[in-house]
Amino acid sequence: MPEDYSSLLKRARAKVPANVGTGERFVMPMADVLQEGKTTVVRNLDEVLDKLNRTQEHLVPIILREIGTAGSYEGGRLVLQGKLTKDAVQARLQKYVETYVICGECGRPDTHLVKEERTTIVQCDACGAHRPVKGGAKKAAPAKPEEAVVEGKTYEVMIEDRGQRGDGIARRDRYTIFVKGAEKGKVYHIKIQKVTGTLAFADVVSASPQ
Repeated sequence: MPEDYSSLLKRARAKVPANVGTGERFVMPMADVLQEGKTTVVRNLDEVLDKLNRTQEHLVPIILREIGTAGSYEGGRLVLQGKLTKDAVQARLQKYVETYVICGECGRPDTHLVKEERTTIVQCDACGAHRPVKGGAKKAAPAKPEEAVVEGKTYEVMIEDRGQRGDGIARRDRYTIFVKGAEKGKVYHIKIQKVTGTLAFADVVSASPQ
């Protein structure tokens, strides 16, 4: 006797892998990036790992190689040597997801990694597709740390001296900054108008409270 619709449906559902995702559109996790001294910290790496279903033992070495810097995983945070922008870190994370997480057939993140001899295979639990990771993630040029003074940006500085033309003089890292109308000994928020070599020229945005 032919099986009824209800029986067929139960059999079909039984064949669906238990760890398949809900089918909702994948949302790329965003790195929570903070600069601490001469290091850059991704404060939510444990959350990112959880969303990608990957281990720090796999992700961290690849991210460090892509960025071209040293670093370590400490208490759920990724600590990178050097000052890096959030965009630079996010771009490397996006590359990792495209290479090691997203299925090339259905575009979903419900995958796991399988090692076959020297080849890493991305196996999809949703559609059953699999693909080799071709040569792994290519090594990118090291992300260039942001300069201490950048045109158009605003900084808080103390005026240490006065120039011959009456401009205030501040210093930030290797840069000497001439600030129009600033008084010696005061702290200002300034906006950089022009950078020439290690010299910069700025206007006062506001004076900080004393």
